Parts: sequence; C-alpha cells; structure tokens
Amino acid sequence: MASTSTPLTLPVLPLDDEVVLPGMVVPLDLNDADVRAAVEAAQAAARSEPGKPRVLLVPRMDGTYASTGVLGTVEQVGRLADGDPGALIRGRERVKIGAGTTGPGAALWVEGTRVDESVPEPLPGQIAELVKEYKALATAWLRKRGAWQVVDRVQAIDDVSALADNSGYSPFLSTDQKVELLETADPVARLKLATQHLRDHLAEQDVAETIAKDVQEGVDKQQREFLLRRQLEAVRKELRELNGEAEGEESDDYRARVEAADLPEKVREAALKEVDKLERSSDQSPEGSWIRTWLDTVLELPWNERTEDQYDIRGAKTILDAEHAGLEDVKERITEYLAVRKRRTDRGLGVIGGRRGGAVLALVGPPGVGKTSLGESVAHAMGRKFVRVALGGVRDEAEIRGHRRTYVGALPGRIVRAIKEAGSMNPVVLLDEIDKVGSDFRGDPAAALLEVLDPAQNHTFRDHYLEVELDLSDVVFLATANVLEAIPEALLDRMELVRLDGYTEDEKIVIARDHLLPRQLERAGLEKAEVTLEESALRKLAGEYTREAGVRNLERSIARLLRKVAAQQELGERKLPFTVRDEDLRDLIGRPHHVPESAQDPAERRTAVPGVATGLAVTGAGGDVLFVEASLADPETGAAGLTLTGQLGDVMKESAQIALSFLRSHGAELELPVADLKDRGVHIHFPAGAVPKDGPSAGVTMTTALASLLSGRLVRTDVAMTGEVSLTGRVLPIGGVKQKLLAAHRAGVTTVIIPKRNEPDLDDVPAEVLDKLDVHAVTDVRQVLELALSPATNGAAPEVPVAA
Repeated sequence: MASTSTPLTLPVLPLDDEVVLPGMVVPLDLNDADVRAAVEAAQAAARSEPGKPRVLLVPRMDGTYASTGVLGTVEQVGRLADGDPGALIRGRERVKIGAGTTGPGAALWVEGTRVDESVPEPLPGQIAELVKEYKALATAWLRKRGAWQVVDRVQAIDDVSALADNSGYSPFLSTDQKVELLETADPVARLKLATQHLRDHLAEQDVAETIAKDVQEGVDKQQREFLLRRQLEAVRKELRELNGEAEGEESDDYRARVEAADLPEKVREAALKEVDKLERSSDQSPEGSWIRTWLDTVLELPWNERTEDQYDIRGAKTILDAEHAGLEDVKERITEYLAVRKRRTDRGLGVIGGRRGGAVLALVGPPGVGKTSLGESVAHAMGRKFVRVALGGVRDEAEIRGHRRTYVGALPGRIVRAIKEAGSMNPVVLLDEIDKVGSDFRGDPAAALLEVLDPAQNHTFRDHYLEVELDLSDVVFLATANVLEAIPEALLDRMELVRLDGYTEDEKIVIARDHLLPRQLERAGLEKAEVTLEESALRKLAGEYTREAGVRNLERSIARLLRKVAAQQELGERKLPFTVRDEDLRDLIGRPHHVPESAQDPAERRTAVPGVATGLAVTGAGGDVLFVEASLADPETGAAGLTLTGQLGDVMKESAQIALSFLRSHGAELELPVADLKDRGVHIHFPAGAVPKDGPSAGVTMTTALASLLSGRLVRTDVAMTGEVSLTGRVLPIGGVKQKLLAAHRAGVTTVIIPKRNEPDLDDVPAEVLDKLDVHAVTDVRQVLELALSPATNGAAPEVPVAA
C-alpha cells in the first residue's frame, strides 16, 4: 500500500516488548519517564491545535525501534486501578516513521506519514471467504475461553483492516508476531497472517487438550487401580484374620523369606539388594514381576542341600552289575571315583581350593548300547539324584547359560534348571546327545559348555540370569555321544573319554534274558511263566534277526515276538504256556534278515568271484563289514584309468590310488598280470552307495580285491581285514579295532587281519570274542595276500570279471 503525502509531526511513546495495533485501547503507566514525557509533549502541542493530544506508539525491542508505529490519541489522564497515575490511549492508524525533528517537551519527536489501508468495495470473493474463515476461527477460540460477550463484537466487524488488527488482543501472539502484523500494511495480507496464527494456535490447543485428556485418563486409571489394590489387601487381611493366620505369614514377604533361607553369603547380599528394589518399585512397574521371578528362582535353588554319597564300594559295584551287563570300563571308572571320594572324605579333603571332587565323563558309542540308561544306574549306585538334560538340536547359547533378565520371558539355563529339579547341589547330570549340539547366529552352545564341564572352573559358574556364582564342582556330569569327531576338541579335552563299543553276542543274550524279556513281558501283559524263550532262540534273534552294536532292535524283535504270541492266544490259535524255540521264529516273525556269509551257499557268497574282498569299518551305529568289488573294463570299449563309486570321501579315493600304484609297481614281484592295469580301466565299487564312506582303513581291502581280480584267486569267505596301506606296501595302524572285531564276530567271520601296530588294542576286545576269532597282525601287504587269497586252481587261466 502507498503512503499518503500528509506529513505528521508527533512525539514518540516507546513501548518496550509490547505492541499496540489500530483500534486497540491500552492504559499506560505515567510513572514511566518515556511515557510521561510523550504524553506531556502531546498535551503541550494540543493546546495550540484542536482535538485530543496525539502520540506515536512505537514498539522498541532491545533498544531498536520498529519502522512503523501507530497514531494514538490520549483519551483520558487519571489514576489506574492500582492508584498510580496513568493515561488511556487509543490506537488510530498506522504511521510510517521518518526522520527525527524537534518539538516541545522532553520527548523524542519524529516526522511520519499515514499508511493507506483501503480495501475495494464490495469485497472480492476470496477476501470475503478469508473474513468468514477468520471470524469462524476467532469465534471457536473465544468460545473455548468462555468470552461470549466478545463473540458478537468480532462478528460485527466488517472492515478487513480492523478485523486483522483485532488479533492484537490475542494473548498467544508473541511480540515478534505482533510487530509483523503492525508492519504489514496490506490489510488482506495482514488478515491472512492473523488467520494463520490463529489456526496454528487452535491446532496446538487441540494437541495439548488430547495429551491432557490422555494423561488424565492414565492418572484416573492408576488411582482406580491403586484404590482397588488397597481394597484387595484389606479384604485379604480380613480373610487372614477370619482364618486365624498371622499377618507375617504372607508369601509375598520376600525379605523374611530371604533372611530365613539357608543361602551363601554373596547370594544373600544379592537377594537383599533385589528385595530393596522390589520395595521401592510400584505395583504397576514391570520390573517388580521380574524381581519376584528372580527371587523365586534363587529361593528354590538347593544352595546348601547335598545328598550323602554311598561309600559302599562293593554295594555300588553290585548295583551296576545288576542293572547293566558288560560296560566294564564305565563300571570301573565309577568304582574308582567312589573309592577316591571315600578316601578323601576319610582324610578331611572334601573341599580343596573351593573345589570338590566332581567328575566329567564322556560316554561315546553307537546307539542302543545303554549310554543314557547308564546315567540312572550311576546315580543309583552313588545314592544321588539323577537329572537328564537333552542337548540334541540345541542351537541357542542362552539355553546353557540363561537369558539376561532384561529380556521378556527370561529363564535360567538348562544347567541351573537341572540343579533346581534335582533338589541338591551334587546330582548326576546326564548331558544327552552332546554331539548333536548345533551353532548358528544365536551363539555356540558347545562353547558355553566349556566352563560347565571344566573341573577347574565350574565351582564359580555364573549363569546370565542368576548373575551369582553357582558351585558345580560336586556334580557328576555324564555326557553321551554317538560320534566322537562331532564333539569340539576343546570340549572333549575337558572330559574323560570312555568308549562303549558295543556288546558281544553272549552279552546280548544275558541282557535279553535278564532285562529286555522281563520288561517286554510286562508290557505285553504276559506272565513270566506263560512265555519262555530258549537261549537258542535268543541267540538266533541276536545273530540273524538283528545285527547291531546295541540291543535296541533286539528289544523290538522280542516285543514283536511277544505281541504275536499274545495275539494268537487271544484268537485261540495258541495255548499258553508256550516255549519259543529257534525253529519257531520264522513262523512268528518271518525270515532272518542277516545270514552270515559262512552259512550261505558257496555259489551265492559275495566273495564267490575274484575281485571281491571283505573289509571292516566303523560307522555311527558301531562296527560293520564292508565289501569291496573290483572289475576291469573291456580293452576295446573301456577307457584306461581308475573309476571309483559308492559315495567315497577324499581319503578313501586316495587309498584306492595308492593300492593301484602299489600293484602297478610291484605286480611282477607278486606274479600279477599288471599289463591289464595299463591298458584297461579299473573300476572299484563300494556297495551301499547311498551311505557316505571315508577313511584310510580300507586300503588293504582294496589292494586285496585288485590282487584277487588280477590273479583270479578268490578271497577267502571267512576272512575280513582292515588297515591303511602305503606306497611301499606297509600296513599302517588304524582306529576302532574293538568295534571292527565285534562286527566281524557278529557277521560270522572267523579270521581277521589287522595291522601289527594295532596289537595293543586287542586287550580291549572281550576274551570270548578273541577266542572265536583267528586274528593275524601283519606289517606288509604281501602277508595280507598270502592269508586272504585262496590257492590258485590247477594253473587255469583266471576268469577276470569285465565291467559292463
């Protein structure tokens, strides 16, 4: 808007941090020197001019004057409400401030020009909508404040400039916002600015009201809950008095429970700290429930509870012998442990350096040999509590060491839970299937077990949930595993290894007669006198119907046999009592699944043709026999070279290369037609191709198969062999001799060839097995070939199998 040319000379009345807009009426205190000087100067000037005294109201912020002021008239001079002298001034119009000038009195005089604020009539549509919006917003705000008498006055204002300046009464506007309104000369722009300020303020009010409402509702809910809880406590108190209970017997009195409990000193201090936190926290705090759960866990742990060991060494050995046949190594180790404990206790050496005399044993063996059930027998023999912890498939490290209490649903680890379940600090804890523990992004549980199973560290085991020291040094840990290689080396180093390599046939008969048969008779609903199994029938079940290191399948066969007898008796097809003989087995449970090679027809034996040899291997299920087949390709159709099949590992493939290289370099010495090896392809196959195989111990078996193929001499049916072969023909030692000899015995083999350096391992083989085997310890492949190959047949040309 353009300023008019009419000049004005006015005294300045500065307003500190305050703004007056046209149309506003404000009282000013004349005690202020600047205000008094301006009013007196205006009064002096008015004596020579008609009309009321005039002043220029100018905002002053930090000593700086605004560029625009308001022409104001002094309406009245008198006393304010508090009795101080004052003046009532009305704002009239905007004035653009110019240069300073002189005038009467002590006030500052300036020249100024009026600002044109005219708006075209009638109002355009957009401006009319803006006026309507501003009035609606102002009405809404005034109604919220209860200023009903002002609503009508605002609605009556039709001038755009006056309506915009009316916002100067708004208390929510800051000084800067009012100065901006003052310096905006265009009435429409000023009204838009006032509308925006009012709209923003209403939005802030809505948010503030919503927050205040939510807070009030929350406070009301807390007060209501507090009142209800106090009423509930009062009701419980009345009920206790009616039932004659003392007020101090309330279960929630954790401080009394902690002080009464028999806790170690450090644990008591930690528990009392948590009780202090619980007393300071409110009932609505989630931390209260976490603390209660932690205190319950600590109070339920048997910190000072211990069972007395039974130091009757002969009695413990009798219990072990009665509950498990065989397994002499484990029985001896437990007997030794009890004997040492007895002597330490007798000499007052129960605790040394804070550590007690626990034990950590690793029972490694194939499935079904009784590793898990042995744990219960050990606990029974020692007079201790028994707890089984299944580790198969555990992948979370927190399963062992517990979760931090900050997590929702946090729990202590499985070790602490096992101690709590046992109810004593010296139980027998069976860590079942420790070789099946996995690891992923949640951690490695096997690494968390390092501290648990270390006798030098586990007396200060600290669970993440408890965060107090737990003494595990008096616990007997028994870890079971099927595969030794699957246990991490650092973990295996902390345990004493005891191998369970399987049962002999005689041991299986004893187990079946004394343990399996009575249990299955009870499960089948039969009396002991109603069904009897002859020893010959049990032997045939163990030897021909099941071929395994353990007795699990043997027990299943006995159960199946008894179910068949029970069903026939109910159908009236058989009368009881009944004695099962070996010839009855085929009619009851079908044909045998495993017939020894020696019992088969000579023409049907797998070694009935040259190029097939019998080896021995160790699998996760114990020892087993392994056949190796070799053939030569037709020189016209087959390509030269070595072909290996049967899902073999790298080590076994290298053993085949070594066997072939040895025969090529020493063929003339062994009187073998090695020319066939140069021109014809060699194929070596290991049956059961779906089963992965690896290891060096089949070297002598592959060498024998190839030598049999080239010489045409059959490999003896009753011979099985094992050993690693070198390029010079040396037979090197291998592992698993006991398991392999047990497998040979189960398969009906009578002659076994092993490396010379494995002779000390024969001490671990049961005497009854060695009595039935002819074991040859050799150092060279030539000795193997002499023992394994049958004599040549009358100098006839060998019939070499040809690959298809």
